[in-house]
Amino acid sequence: MINTDEMYMKKALLEAKIAMDKDEVPVGAIIVHNNKIIAKAHNLTIHLCDPTAHAEMQAITAACNYLQSRYLDQCTLYTTLEPCIMCGSALSWSKIGKVVYGASDQKRGISYLEKNILHKKTIIKKNILMYECGNLLSEFFKKKRKLKQKN
Repeated sequence: MINTDEMYMKKALLEAKIAMDKDEVPVGAIIVHNNKIIAKAHNLTIHLCDPTAHAEMQAITAACNYLQSRYLDQCTLYTTLEPCIMCGSALSWSKIGKVVYGASDQKRGISYLEKNILHKKTIIKKNILMYECGNLLSEFFKKKRKLKQKN
């Protein structure tokens, strides 16, 4: 029997695969409120020519619009990659209730800061389907390096 966090992370992985099909870094995010997915998003930084168009940022905007609120304290974000500092700050401002992520980001992830930047009431759960999430990113960058070597 699959647990709820894994079920929702699989939905976020589907979004990450959509990003990969668009030649974007394959990160996907969903936001859940009362056991209902209210936002689905994936990276769009290249497509939108916008360095802030991370999956988490897109999902926050969609969820806030859906709820007609700037606060997401009753919501859970599922993201395939640990949020970066920019996304972590936005999540803090939204007062997100819970953040669940798959793969860790050892270079830019929020857990590598000396101080937690999320809201003090935000619950963090990590390493959900971390291998699936990490492998998707690894394969994407492996292909990118091979293409770069050919050119």
